[in-house]
Amino acid sequence: MDKITVEELKQRMDAGEELYILDVREPHEHEEFNIGGKLLPLGDIRAMMIDEIEDWKDKEVIVYCRSGNRSGQACLLLETFGFVRPRNLEGGILRWKEKFGG
Repeated sequence: MDKITVEELKQRMDAGEELYILDVREPHEHEEFNIGGKLLPLGDIRAMMIDEIEDWKDKEVIVYCRSGNRSGQACLLLETFGFVRPRNLEGGILRWKEKFGG
């Protein structure tokens, strides 16, 4: 599984790069704080309810959660569903807040 650091992601976001970012946390977590990712909880991915991101299959998809655990699981699942390059945000939102605040 490919990983990406919060520093690398922030740099790419600041550069205005077109990114495909997926938040696999629960809706209440997403409402409290998010970095602009599309919300698709891990439970939905496990249930193969991924129609809304189906067109991301051939893209680099950066996946995040609170700490990196759920997003790691999501990356493995997405790979089995044919996604070519899911990348886990190392340390998740906790690391992001640690580095950049929130």
